[in-house]
Amino acid sequence: MTDRLGYGSVEDRTMPAIVYGLYLLAFATGVTALIGLVLAYAQQGQAGARMRSHYTFLIRTFWISIFWWIVGGALCLFGGVFSIILIGLPFLAIGILILAVIGVWWALRCIVGVIYLARDEPHPRPYTWLA
Repeated sequence: MTDRLGYGSVEDRTMPAIVYGLYLLAFATGVTALIGLVLAYAQQGQAGARMRSHYTFLIRTFWISIFWWIVGGALCLFGGVFSIILIGLPFLAIGILILAVIGVWWALRCIVGVIYLARDEPHPRPYTWLA
């Protein structure tokens, strides 16, 4: 059975949609991103090629963001401690900027992924750093 775009068999889009939803819900409660990551890893092996591209994209989104959250958080911590003697203020500002940018980046990647999923298309560039 082929889908309307001729990609082959129709794949279930429910679980990737749930993971995207959990990732977007992470703005309110951060633990949902971790639950989404576990679901993405669990479903990736049994997914077809189209949905596997979404799981790959979701998994990479999580790990790239964790790296930058650690960098931004460390700069904020360092900058906060040393802002008493004013040398930490630039580090604090850079850390806050990194955390803000990574939040916007996270949301954009999730929204772009949902758009591809809604079109029933594979994510065209799951290994990219951009959306």
